[in-house]
Amino acid sequence: MTNKDLQKKQAAEAALQYIKPNMIVGLGTGSTVSYFLEALAKADINIVGVTTSQVTSQHCADLNIPIVDIDEVDHIDVTVDGADEVDTYLNGIKGGGAALLMEKIVAKNSNENIWIVDESKVHATLGSFPLPIEVIPYGNGQLFRQFTDRGFFPKLRRQANGDPLVTDAGHYIIDCHLNNINNPYALAEYLEGQVGVVEHGLFLNICDRVIIGGETVTIKERQKTNTEQV
Repeated sequence: MTNKDLQKKQAAEAALQYIKPNMIVGLGTGSTVSYFLEALAKADINIVGVTTSQVTSQHCADLNIPIVDIDEVDHIDVTVDGADEVDTYLNGIKGGGAALLMEKIVAKNSNENIWIVDESKVHATLGSFPLPIEVIPYGNGQLFRQFTDRGFFPKLRRQANGDPLVTDAGHYIIDCHLNNINNPYALAEYLEGQVGVVEHGLFLNICDRVIIGGETVTIKERQKTNTEQV
């Protein structure tokens, strides 16, 4: 096991302390979440999961973790997910696993969101990891040109055979290489105003707690503003 994988496992196992019996738990997607699912199954805590991808649903089936559709529940107690990048304000970039749309739906309907990451994912500002933008196939080339004109250095995500990658929801993903995102809120507002953009990988004011694996596991909590607490 590499040091990075060890840190992912440490963070995943540390997240178990926030999982209580009879909870409805949102289950993210990705390699770090895989470690969490394995730890959750081993702990044998009586929960029901709401998954964010077909991959996670299959992993839950393999581990005998019961799951339900998101529209079968009236709330989600806590969601545990990974992140491709997280900044000092606990904002992040997600979507490296092509599940950002469903991940954001589950996150937005959760009472609490916990991210589990290794040390390499933590940066002062966002942008080191390409920003995934989920778009409908029709007219995706028009959006690609717009993003190129704005200096986003877009790249259509493709499968190994060269065909465009298609998400579980039937969309394409354009990865934008921005290097440094000075104002993620303004960027999010711009993207949300573009016809054909389904969702973007900026997860802002969503994460409540991040667990960082390492020589010592670090847990950071986001301080909510007065507006968010209302």
